Parts: sequence; structure tokens; C-alpha cells
Amino acid sequence: MTDRYLTTVLDEAERVAEHHNQVARSSDNPNHEYLRYAVLRLLEDEADETSVEIPQIDGITVGYGENKAMYESWDDDVEWWEAVPPQAECTRFRMFYPDEYEAVPRVIVDVMAALGAWRVWSGSAAACGSYDHRERREVHYLWPEGHPIEDLLQDRLQSPTGAVAPDGGRTGDLRDRMVVMEDSSQYVDLEPRTRRAVDETMAVSLLEKGGRYEVQSASGSWYEVDVISESCTCPDWQQRAPEGGCKHIRRVDHEIKQGRVPRPDGRLPTGSNRT
Repeated sequence: MTDRYLTTVLDEAERVAEHHNQVARSSDNPNHEYLRYAVLRLLEDEADETSVEIPQIDGITVGYGENKAMYESWDDDVEWWEAVPPQAECTRFRMFYPDEYEAVPRVIVDVMAALGAWRVWSGSAAACGSYDHRERREVHYLWPEGHPIEDLLQDRLQSPTGAVAPDGGRTGDLRDRMVVMEDSSQYVDLEPRTRRAVDETMAVSLLEKGGRYEVQSASGSWYEVDVISESCTCPDWQQRAPEGGCKHIRRVDHEIKQGRVPRPDGRLPTGSNRT
């Protein structure tokens, strides 16, 4: 889990709850609404202030909606759901950006990783929609309702400003609750090389149903991991093929087991509100 922007996302969601609470008046899950509107404000440069500098890119537009509802409206016109089937109780973000970028802009990757969303599709923005898509590309992310970041926001909204958590940090900085999920002993029991891979900043997304994942390292490099053939395009795997896998293979395997990215068949992890 990339945590660089986690506090910033929570800060903005807290301001949304205070100043723009109308976005959630008709919702049964207001924290989910506050967070996804916070992402829109951060990426479209509407946020008044941020705890860390958010690089701004002209031409980024954020749209979102319920994934199942979008599927029911557009299934006859688009191929978005070929990689990942339609998901109930899950938001699909559509991020538009100028096609001068060969890869998805890093600021989008980082903010969505902080939110805990998974990249599931990218392509030409002319594929569907009434927006002016000339010279534009888009990338899609899925984000399920009931994600742990909603609990972090709830802690903030229920606590006085600046409240201190038992571990000495502000309630919005409890990244261990995001990185090490319900069973913390699993982390302790990890093999040392896997533990280092888990600790390192990486963004993992499903690239293609069938077990192909994309990993962005802290340096900004992109690699493809195939969990079926147990291979990676990184130099370490290509040159040495270390026993147990390179750090990217280890990280993807851990993210799948922890339920943070879709399974190789494209489905989200089972349990709670996920299908």
C-alpha cells in the first residue's frame, strides 16, 4: 500500500465532510462518498490545501459511479468488463488525461494507491461517453465499499481535531491498519525477503485476467508479473531468477493473498461486501 498520500486523502475527505456534506446526503455510506469526492478534488486541483504537494496536471478529469450500474448502462457499447467482471457495491473511477502521457500520470497512480483502489482498464478515451475525448486517454480503478480507509476517516470524524491515537500518532496516520490487515501475525511470519518486498513502496494492479499484474516500483519503473508462469519482466528475474521469486513476484503474491487486488480470474476477494 502506497502511503505517501494517505494522510492527504483523509485530510481532504474530512474537509469534504465539513464543507461539502451534501455529496452524501442520499447515501447509506457517507464516508465512501466523502472519500471519492476528495479524490476528485485532489486530482482536479480543487483542494484548498494539502499536507503534501500534489503535482497538478492540466487536463485531468475524474468521474465515478457504481460499477454495476455503469455496466448495466454501457455493456453493449464498451469492453471494459472483459478483464474484470462487473462488481456490486464497488465504485469505478474513470480518470481522463492528455494522451501526451505514454503511461498513466504518477500522481493518479499514487493517489489511487493511497485510496486502496485497483487499476483495471486503460485505453483511448474515445471508446465511450459524450465528453470531449479528443487527444485524451483514460484509466479505470475499482474501489469497494467497506474498505479500511473508510474506518480511518470515521475515526477522524468522531475524534476532536488533532486527537492522538494510543500509539502516539494522529488518528489519520494509522497506516499499519492499512498495510497489515486483520491478522498482523501473518506479517511477522513472512520470510525476510518477502517482508522487505511488502515494506517497499509499490503499486500493484491487475493488468489482464489470467494472472498478469502490473507493478510500479518506488523509482517509477513498471514491470509485469505473471503469477501463473511465476515470471517478471524486471532485470533481477530476467538475469538471476532468484528462488522464491523477485520482490515484485513476492509482492503481487502477498497482495492477492491479503485481498488487496483482484484474483487472477479477475474477481475481487470474497468476503464482506465483495463479490
